[in-house]
Amino acid sequence: MPQSPDELRRLLADLPQADAAARAAAKARNDMLTKPQGALGKLEDLALWLAAWQGRAVPKLEQVQVLVFAGNHGVVEQGVSAFPAAVTAQMVGNFAAGGAAINQLCVVAGAALKVLDLDLDNPTADFTQAPALSWEEFLDALRQGMAQVDGNADLVCVGEMGIGNTSVAAALAHALYAGAAGDWTGRGTGVDDAGLARKAQAVAKGRARHSAILGDPLEIARCLGGRELAAMAGAALAARRASIPVLIDGYVASAALAPLYAAAPEFLAHCWAAHVSAEPGHMRLLEKMGLSPLLDLGMRLGEGSGAATAILLLRAACATHAGMASFADAGVAEKS
Repeated sequence: MPQSPDELRRLLADLPQADAAARAAAKARNDMLTKPQGALGKLEDLALWLAAWQGRAVPKLEQVQVLVFAGNHGVVEQGVSAFPAAVTAQMVGNFAAGGAAINQLCVVAGAALKVLDLDLDNPTADFTQAPALSWEEFLDALRQGMAQVDGNADLVCVGEMGIGNTSVAAALAHALYAGAAGDWTGRGTGVDDAGLARKAQAVAKGRARHSAILGDPLEIARCLGGRELAAMAGAALAARRASIPVLIDGYVASAALAPLYAAAPEFLAHCWAAHVSAEPGHMRLLEKMGLSPLLDLGMRLGEGSGAATAILLLRAACATHAGMASFADAGVAEKS
């Protein structure tokens, strides 16, 4: 696990690749199944993607992890959220009691939920005034995220909980990809017009405050990010090093991985965007990251909820790929 920024950069420069032989074997099997080639559309793409990263001609989803990381943010003091920071810890308690949406979705999806709160009593610094995290704090959160990944998992989903973190996501996107602050800023948990204006102002001020580091994506992650975002980045990095495919949840999870993608353009090969959220900046960010979302349901909850919902699509992809007969086995004539 990286103990310094340079070690993190070295890990990003030496990323494992997908198993080309496993993908070729999965493609050969897919081409023999009783359907016109490509007739199952994106389900076929998902089966081949899973096969390539799992190293199996027939992918499986027996062990699925949903990792939810929680953190608090100093920028909340700028009046950017409709809810107080105390709600982060309250929702972590709700997760533990089984009362949140993500609990129900994990049951339906057959996934194991793991929630990690990251120093909730110690919010990050307000990024409009100072770097959100020191390198020590950033790397500690990243390592904690890495440590949550089960090396035997077939799939990892990353999500979050953190009052104020859509402001953080917008600040990261604005720092990485410029444009107007308002292009990246949405209502999050439901701020009114005045709150939305304060949020856009904070995002713009954060980018201006840290203009000296805008050429370094990892510095952007540290100065404008948060502990739960660093932990999601760490989980995705650990999954890549273990060749485990990853489903990314919504806007905040995408923003958490965006600096790693900016630092290492091959980083997202093992990732798929589960959905596009109702936050207006999310689709724009996915386009910048070269990701196509599986679902568009108008969701904006976080918690890993979009990723957990998308697991069902991946199960459909695995079921059809593994269970369908070939033309020869079924005695069905192939295309002439």
